[in-house]
Amino acid sequence: MTTDYSTSTVTVAELQSHTLTGVVQNEIEKMILRGELAPGQRLNEKLISDKLSVSRGPVREACRALAELGLVYLIPNRGVFIKRLTKSDAIEVYDLRAGLIGLSASLLAPILTTQAAAKLDAFVDEMEDAAEKGDFSRFDPVNLEFHDFIVRSTENTRLIKLYGSLVKEFHLFRAHGLVQRGSLLQSNREHREIVVALKSKDAKLSYEASFSHVSHGKERMLTALDDLAKSSSSPVKHSEMSDPIV
Repeated sequence: MTTDYSTSTVTVAELQSHTLTGVVQNEIEKMILRGELAPGQRLNEKLISDKLSVSRGPVREACRALAELGLVYLIPNRGVFIKRLTKSDAIEVYDLRAGLIGLSASLLAPILTTQAAAKLDAFVDEMEDAAEKGDFSRFDPVNLEFHDFIVRSTENTRLIKLYGSLVKEFHLFRAHGLVQRGSLLQSNREHREIVVALKSKDAKLSYEASFSHVSHGKERMLTALDDLAKSSSSPVKHSEMSDPIV
């Protein structure tokens, strides 16, 4: 019996193109998250294709995928633009993140290993030192890794994938709620409470501590936005608070 390879629906060229699109998507994501592509800016396909030494095809495909992730938006006959996150966007992302982090902690608590607990303690100690010095640039990446580590340690592949896509939006505005030394210290006290709950192996307590932490982060973010609006040289009307914040 022979196999009719002519009926194959996926060609080598298509596989190569798909892989290239993924690489291009990853590079554009990095440009957005690093701030090289500013919110509201039109994405120049030619400049991107020239920079990455690829044709425009993979760039267009990558942009479609990024639109699904919420990092860009498409306007017919005008092009692709970097998404501006609104206050309502921020609230939605924080609410979803609270649920996912809470779920992750509740799943991790019963299976927490000594090694994982030690790793979490190390994260918290490092953040404490950074918070004491008011060093947000040092605190921030460790903070992100602390939460990512909790999610990854559940080994729930679907949860990890879902959280990964959500956190990309979170990267775009995460600094708004943790810009002052006092906020950093308070945030890290909450981190310690999460670790204590996880070590107790209590799933319910771990969920509550983690959910509460992210919810408090949302409150800090909203307070920072209100303070930013009040300190603006021009008055900001309540109805304008849904305008882009990033």
